[in-house]
Amino acid sequence: MLATYYAGEWWDYAEDSLSGTIHSSPFAGGAQVVQRGLLPREAALWGSFAAVLLALGGGVVLQFGYHTGPLTLPLGIVGLVGGVFYSAQPARWVRRGWGELWIAFCYGWLTVATGFYLQMGSIVPLVTWVALPIALTIFNVILLNEFLDYWADRAAAKTNLVVRLGRETAAHLYVVVGIGSWFALLLTLAQGVPLRALWILLPTTLFSLVAVVLVLRGRWQQHIILGRLCAATLVVNVGTTTAYLFAFLG
Repeated sequence: MLATYYAGEWWDYAEDSLSGTIHSSPFAGGAQVVQRGLLPREAALWGSFAAVLLALGGGVVLQFGYHTGPLTLPLGIVGLVGGVFYSAQPARWVRRGWGELWIAFCYGWLTVATGFYLQMGSIVPLVTWVALPIALTIFNVILLNEFLDYWADRAAAKTNLVVRLGRETAAHLYVVVGIGSWFALLLTLAQGVPLRALWILLPTTLFSLVAVVLVLRGRWQQHIILGRLCAATLVVNVGTTTAYLFAFLG
């Protein structure tokens, strides 16, 4: 993740600089550390390289030192390819319309499956069911965050999904994915997730419902409301993940 974030600070410098002049938001424009001159831009690039090496080194230790299984390094490398090249050239998934899908996959299935695999040495079907609502909710986090960066991204030719679709169409996509995540939650319970997950899933889904209704009504067009919607969508994702952690404790 550090490799991914630092790579983004380097490769998204132009659009993050422009975004920072248009508006200020914790959900847009990167960290602004480089733009404010707190660190040289090269620090982000070298930080990304260092994090990649540390991640690969950790993978080697896990696979060959702790014998976690032959898929350990391949799973990690897939994460690096999806994460670092989200922003980095030559792939730069975010400009090809694949960035949001890569994030959904890496934050969703890949993290859940890898965590399970490192401990159990295999991947069972329930992993995919649990990963699905996590993937859908993180997809909406990224999608809505891109609303804040829309004008800067468009000016910098960063053709992410919101720039490609336009904000009106992307808002409808947010609603569809949000509703889809509710059905995915029900499917996980039907597949065997302990019902105590509902203690967290119910309030989390209420947050999601409110966000979906506000987006459907076009409230995302108000900058202050959009920032709050971004925060609420992040809470939905974190709450969903926490619910499954809680479900399987003990």
